Amino acid sequence: MLAVALVAVLSVLWCVCSRWRDVLSGRPVGNFRGVRAPLLLIAHPDDECMFFAPTVLGLLQEQRPLSVLCCSTGNYYNQGETRKKEFIQSCAALGIPPSNVTVIDHRNLPDNPDIQWDKHLLSDLILTHINQKNVDLVITFDEKGVSGHSNHIALYHAVRSLQDSRQLPEGCSVMVLESVTIFRKYLSVLDLPISWLLHSDILFVSSGPQYRQAKEAMMCHQSQLLWFRHIYLLFSRYMAINSLHFLHDTKTEQHG
Repeated sequence: MLAVALVAVLSVLWCVCSRWRDVLSGRPVGNFRGVRAPLLLIAHPDDECMFFAPTVLGLLQEQRPLSVLCCSTGNYYNQGETRKKEFIQSCAALGIPPSNVTVIDHRNLPDNPDIQWDKHLLSDLILTHINQKNVDLVITFDEKGVSGHSNHIALYHAVRSLQDSRQLPEGCSVMVLESVTIFRKYLSVLDLPISWLLHSDILFVSSGPQYRQAKEAMMCHQSQLLWFRHIYLLFSRYMAINSLHFLHDTKTEQHG
């Protein structure tokens, strides 16, 4: 019995140590087997590094050919053209080539938190891109949009609509970035034990070099680097930690 107990304890310790080894190396904790063409779906230039940098860098480390679809130019302050250029530079700094980056510039999808984006228009544009790129995994915001921005939340509802109506191609999954409390949001890497203990389908934690690479990408967005964003870079856990969950269709969730 003692030998069995010892083996069990050693097995648990091995699993824990292996998981922490993956976490500290910047590798994802979770199962991404079979994913060939992931798509990062965002609302504005700079979302890719302000919120999703650990995911982007973790996927690229896993040799996944990530593409990015940005659904506006970020023209709230009439800086759309500048922000598009900064976005391309930021993606390149993260390791995403310009050929894998697409920006939608549609008059009915303005960068404006006070305007609700048309879900049907947005869903059609997203679905067209998914089919063109043969996407088999969409990664986007959850229903709270991390920062509560209505444009972020619109992406969730558009993808949720596609999932629930079974319009996504067969084999195409959706993952959403978990929104955490304001307290946890600004704990930086101190949130790691909480993120590790709480359930998520995939956990990305940036290594030291990856964290520096994310900051370099954010520095490409010079038009957005106001004083409070420098504070964000220092304290936001999203610069270092991403917890993601698979999105299941409403019928499946209700049945469960």
